[in-house]
Amino acid sequence: MLKTVYSFIIWPIWYAFFIPSLLILFLLIVTVPRNNLFYFIRPLCWMYCFFAGQWLRKINKPPKKEDGPYLYMFNHVSMFDQFMIGAYVTHYITAVAAIEIFKYPIFGFLIKKYGVIPIVRQKIKKAIGSLNLAEKAIRQGTSFLISPEGTRTLTGKIGSFKKGPFHLAKNTNVTIVPIAIKGGLRAKKKNDWRIQPGILTIVFGKPIESSEYLNLNISELQDLVLKRIVELKNKDL
Repeated sequence: MLKTVYSFIIWPIWYAFFIPSLLILFLLIVTVPRNNLFYFIRPLCWMYCFFAGQWLRKINKPPKKEDGPYLYMFNHVSMFDQFMIGAYVTHYITAVAAIEIFKYPIFGFLIKKYGVIPIVRQKIKKAIGSLNLAEKAIRQGTSFLISPEGTRTLTGKIGSFKKGPFHLAKNTNVTIVPIAIKGGLRAKKKNDWRIQPGILTIVFGKPIESSEYLNLNISELQDLVLKRIVELKNKDL
């Protein structure tokens, strides 16, 4: 009952910030070089969480820009995951995201201008095309954020990993950064419109350099990244 009452209060507050922020995003995207956008995106991401009643906590430091590019892989729990990561990464980072997100008016246009690559998960050929675009961008020095599960969990348990992100890693020899998201299921479940206030924790893991997975096949690399994320997720904080 309290969660429902809280949600009726918090959603209008959140949208009262989110909708005007889209204008700010538009002005930033068309005037600020991409490599400098993170200076403005970081506080915006933090506020997207804050105005939904979520306080962010970070464990371990994200890697330095100079050692990149990176492929950030995380367990996908809630609508706040990408905002949490964006609030702490100290360089330009973009993502591969489900094409459905691009159908939202204005927001879809903005994230495309920002550099987010749409992916059609149900169609293999189109998905491969999207990953090829990401591969090209990584080779040019751009870091990416991607969920190996491909969608949010409904139970809190980490789902099976798709092969695409790991082919992307193997083809580019990019450094993988495992990330664990904690508290997201409590905050906002995929199949529940309500929001629960609280603390969201992001745990950055030790980067996995290409030399560490060079001799691994796709399945073994999936297992390695899954193991690292599970260890971070289960770690006592």
